Amino acid sequence: MTRATILGGLAGLMLAGCIDTTDNRELTGAGIGAGVGLVGALAFDASAGWTVLSTLAGAAAGTLIARNTRTNQCAYSNGDGTYRTVPC
Repeated sequence: MTRATILGGLAGLMLAGCIDTTDNRELTGAGIGAGVGLVGALAFDASAGWTVLSTLAGAAAGTLIARNTRTNQCAYSNGDGTYRTVPC
């Protein structure tokens, strides 16, 4: 493992431990997702552009997962460009 991978993983864990409250669940999800995206990009030795992209994608995915967990509502595609929201 590279030094940056280890630092990225530790930063994500520290961020998650500091702000893990009910009110900040989405922020925690974004932090964990960004950390996972960063570590994944570094593990595959991605270029700088892909590293930024995977970090942002991880943050977005983490936010959505946290929001769905908090509300217990998930959006599913109807196949025609519309979505329906039902319990997960």
